[in-house]
Amino acid sequence: MAADDFAYATTTQTAAAVAAGEVSSRELLEAALARVDRLDGPVNAVVALDAERARPAADAADAAVARGDELGPLHGVPVTIKDSFQTEGLVTTSGAPALADFVPERDADPVARYKSAGAIVFAKTNLPIFAGDAQSYNKVYGTTGNPYNIEHTPGGSSGGSGAALAAGYTPLELGSDIGGSIRIPSHWSGVSGHKPSYGLVSALGQIPGMPGTLSQADIAVAGPMARDADDLEMALDVLAGPDEWNSKAYSIDLPPARHSDISDFRVAVWLDEELCPIDSGYRELLMGAASALESAGARVDTDARPAFTFEKAVDTFLHLLSAAEAGTWTLAQLEEIASSEGEPQGDLGIWYAAMRHREWLSWHERRLQQRKRWEEFFADWDVVLLPVTPTAAIRHDHSKPATNRRITVNGQSRPYFDIIKWMGLTGVSWLPATVVPVGMIGDLPVGVQIAGPFLEDRTTLAVGRFLEEALGGFQRPDGF
Repeated sequence: MAADDFAYATTTQTAAAVAAGEVSSRELLEAALARVDRLDGPVNAVVALDAERARPAADAADAAVARGDELGPLHGVPVTIKDSFQTEGLVTTSGAPALADFVPERDADPVARYKSAGAIVFAKTNLPIFAGDAQSYNKVYGTTGNPYNIEHTPGGSSGGSGAALAAGYTPLELGSDIGGSIRIPSHWSGVSGHKPSYGLVSALGQIPGMPGTLSQADIAVAGPMARDADDLEMALDVLAGPDEWNSKAYSIDLPPARHSDISDFRVAVWLDEELCPIDSGYRELLMGAASALESAGARVDTDARPAFTFEKAVDTFLHLLSAAEAGTWTLAQLEEIASSEGEPQGDLGIWYAAMRHREWLSWHERRLQQRKRWEEFFADWDVVLLPVTPTAAIRHDHSKPATNRRITVNGQSRPYFDIIKWMGLTGVSWLPATVVPVGMIGDLPVGVQIAGPFLEDRTTLAVGRFLEEALGGFQRPDGF
């Protein structure tokens, strides 16, 4: 295979080809750079290149192969990285004008782990300011379009990551997720993503918080995005592990998937909620995923639910999300929110940002009660299939305030923040969730969210792997 032929190869295929000497890391890098130069103009997924340092890094990777050195699972593979992750020596803005010239002196933990496994980071990808929207646009780099239809968003906040994967610039990306920022762009960009169990992957060095921050936000995780579920699991093994505070004593040993045969899986299907309806065409494709599992012998049930309501889970999520994101607003803004009698108007997640700590403790206890109900639920069920958002990718809408935006579901106008409600159902309880493609609605791809028990990430990945194989997986966008 020529280097150009690897544009849509998997990460594991690419790394194996480098290790076998079938293609050089330098050849892959030059092909990726040429592809970005040729195709990315209207997409605008790649926002900062590091070709001058990536070339000698690729040459060094090739020299290691020639010497017969022991190689990591990502050895010599050129990759892009979401611009919220600090990357040593490469401008990292998180879409914020105040950080337009910020060049970190060290890598965020997940970036360091990709590099330690042999990856060659050659570019950063776009996102909304401070990773705070379901669309990817900012005043530093502009708007990222969806490779399947440039008039639509690829999602957010890891939208540049999703678009770069769909366009064949990289086989592997690094996303972050607090309100769906891995899952939404995976769904809307037709790729695969995994939101790990909370705390499984250190996200130290992501922005926000601002550079130098040592705390890691509640609910927020870092995780892999790819075009293949096997790549997701391989990358999760690279990323998973204790942070620097805990590494002296702790290690990670994830349990295997609950079953090796898909016919042994017990699958709940949760698609219908009056509080957040989904498009009928999307629902049909999700039911097709459920039917594929049932046809393979899995036990499938559309009525099984944990012992709490969707409304209660979403309410808990919105309160705790607001608290987790409160650091992105000034004290004056928080005081204004606190003194207002009406619903706050502004960015997503602003609603309850001014709550007192004692109130947060009450909502945290509610979260723990829901986690317990999920634990009881997963004694009887292995995974639950869920929507990601109510619709396929929406058209660009940057109107302000974001809380006044609307989306259309089955011809009816709905609140913009319906986009994150199905995300909050699982995210607030720290559950792992894998997203894989399930088909197309017109020219736009859609995916399914597969959630499972806390720290049983391999179980959701196993079901995702089956559905990719059964339903066709990633579909290359026209023109790429």
